[in-house]
Amino acid sequence: MGVDVGTTNIAVLVIDISSGTIKAISVIPNASEITSEKDRSRGRSEWDAEKATDLVFRAMAETASEIDPQKIIGIGVTGQMHGTVLVSPDGHPLTPFIGWKDKRCDENMPRSSKSYIHRIIELAGKDGFKREGCKLAAGYMGSTLFWLKENNALPDEPAIPCFLPDYIVTRMTDHEPVTDPTNAGSSGIFDVISRRWDYDLIRRLGLQEVSLPEVRKSGEIVGGLTTEASKKTHLPKGTSVCVACGDNQASFLGSVADRRSSLLVNIGTGGQVSVWVPEYVEAEKVETRCYLDESYLLVGADTCGGSSYALLHRFFLDVGRVFFGALGNEDLYEKMMSYAAKVSPGADGLRCEPFFAGSRLDPNRRAAWLGMNESNFTVGHMTRALLEGIAYRFRILYDLMLQSGISPRRRLVGSGNGIRKNPLLARIFSDAFNMPVWIPLNREEAAFGAALLAAVGCGELDFEAAAQLVKYE
Repeated sequence: MGVDVGTTNIAVLVIDISSGTIKAISVIPNASEITSEKDRSRGRSEWDAEKATDLVFRAMAETASEIDPQKIIGIGVTGQMHGTVLVSPDGHPLTPFIGWKDKRCDENMPRSSKSYIHRIIELAGKDGFKREGCKLAAGYMGSTLFWLKENNALPDEPAIPCFLPDYIVTRMTDHEPVTDPTNAGSSGIFDVISRRWDYDLIRRLGLQEVSLPEVRKSGEIVGGLTTEASKKTHLPKGTSVCVACGDNQASFLGSVADRRSSLLVNIGTGGQVSVWVPEYVEAEKVETRCYLDESYLLVGADTCGGSSYALLHRFFLDVGRVFFGALGNEDLYEKMMSYAAKVSPGADGLRCEPFFAGSRLDPNRRAAWLGMNESNFTVGHMTRALLEGIAYRFRILYDLMLQSGISPRRRLVGSGNGIRKNPLLARIFSDAFNMPVWIPLNREEAAFGAALLAAVGCGELDFEAAAQLVKYE
């Protein structure tokens, strides 16, 4: 069984590891966000970890009802990376889960013209993030812990910061929170080369009193389902639960059949382009993340993706509501794609930089349409230019990877609803990368990858055999 605790949805599926066939699946909305409208306008992103767990258990029960639960060998868990929730050693949340979209660390510190992130970079020093594979950014565990420390908001009682998928595993097993290198590496305070917490950097940031979780091997069995979790999920007590992994890595395992020749583009709320490398590689403006074995992924991640497309959709809805009396809840995506498909590549000179929420590297960057004139100021041109802008951004990130010396890839795998539900965007990516797009047959790539990792962790498959279960449309 694979569980994916996403920002938008929670997906649970069961696969037959002899064939890769999905035997049952349940997808429900992740309705655990508790951010108030006021806080959302300030860039906050807070979630109820207990409610998220209840939703996960409900989805697991729905999935279990479609199969023989006794046949479940193991459970793999994945979900949104970077964010953090502080929990007591026995697994009770002491703070909300502060998600990856949280921007509080981009705010200026009290009585200062410098942001929390700017101060973090100063304290880290010139090469302070060299071994992290990435710089700390707002929404990462390390930066959020720094903000909590600076604002005297760390719990007074013993607390362990953990990622949301790790918290879910704790609730399944009653085991003290543990993590793996793929999640720990998304914190910004983890040495991805030695695969240990970077205690020198942690000391520089004044976080040495924080009790960070033990780092286990990806997919390692943490424990078995407790009696309570068994009742809520309708799965047998004692079913093996594996340490959680990052959703980027789970999606790669669940999407890529040949990791040596492929690159993966995943477009969901945000977007990522990922390339597997056998050893640590440093690339400008690209993160080097731990993969599920002893290898790595080069990852170019950014905020532009499905959220940018959704924002343009909301703008068109607002025009309809204000000027034409529409309800404002219509689904215009098909019409947007239809009009954009009639526009030739290049959008007749219109270019879009789709950074409405800033970029990972520059949170103050903003979106723009450039080259607008009397003939290209249309719905179709604006839509096509935005989609081309998204694809162009990830092509730039891939080119930066190539500049680090890696070999070019031959196959472009496209995953996530942003590509799967938008054939035009898939064609635009194909043109931008000059290679055909392969779409995984399974629609819940991260949950599929989590299930495959559980099979590896339980000793049923190795990574090569697991990858061969990935099929394409």
